[in-house]
Amino acid sequence: MSRSTSYAPSGGERTNFYDDITNKIIAELQQGRVPWVQPWGTAATKAQLALPKNAATDRTYSGINVLILWGAVIQHGFSGQSWLTFRQALALGGHVRKGERGEIVVYYGQAKKMRERSSGEQAEDTFRFLKFFTAFNADQIEGLPDRFFPAAVETDILPIAAHEAWFAKLDIKRILTQDIACYIPSKDVIGMPPLAAFDSADHYAATLNHEAVHATGAAHRVGRDMSKRFSAHALAAEELVAEIGASILGAHLGLPPDHLSDHASYVGHWMKLLKDDKRAFLAAAAQAQTAVDWLLAKSPAHGASVTRIDHNP
Repeated sequence: MSRSTSYAPSGGERTNFYDDITNKIIAELQQGRVPWVQPWGTAATKAQLALPKNAATDRTYSGINVLILWGAVIQHGFSGQSWLTFRQALALGGHVRKGERGEIVVYYGQAKKMRERSSGEQAEDTFRFLKFFTAFNADQIEGLPDRFFPAAVETDILPIAAHEAWFAKLDIKRILTQDIACYIPSKDVIGMPPLAAFDSADHYAATLNHEAVHATGAAHRVGRDMSKRFSAHALAAEELVAEIGASILGAHLGLPPDHLSDHASYVGHWMKLLKDDKRAFLAAAAQAQTAVDWLLAKSPAHGASVTRIDHNP
């Protein structure tokens, strides 16, 4: 019989990570910017359409790491989403340029150990651990082979017919509403206004993605209940999950990163949530990734990879 325990590094490293991420998100929200949704049109924001990958392993980052690395691409104007650790760069014949600063990414894992009970029997415990790594964008590294710097290509936006076909495989009911998009838990149904009510087809698709993330919270899907942890902030936390989840899902499906549901009314609630709980954003990002994993397992996106290298906190 096994039991689960938890472990994470103590001291300033862990505390600073939570504080730094949360303070950065709050600062962006105070400036009227939602950090996981960027203006459309520049090379950097086009690079945000791609999911960040570790260039040495070709594995896709997930959860909070996606948002950290997206933000770095926007902030520094990197041309792509290829990332390496210092040692990986050296192993590939490159080296990080002097003075470059990397981005902290986090790895949540599980391991097992045996212990002896008072009766003398052996028992297996499962524990969770937390590691931090520094990742550098390929643009910060010299001497890498040309394959790490692919030529820029125009990203095809998923046609609405293809998105409808993707959604149909989810087996989530949808009804027509007049002027509001919503998920109705009591009926387990998504309400959507007609396509013509939206500015564009991709705006409709991204809004439907937002509501689909909400729908994963049902007990027979992911079974998410944000009130267990966030109490009075449960609604704001659930909206945060849906916003982040729709953004990550959109990257898998080839949707522009700026077309999501109206979030203006939630910004104040999000800031209050993050100030009250420094781990709230990481928890929301983890729940968002879990929702996206469920949706893509149910209805895989064409060419999408859901390989993960980090786990939920």
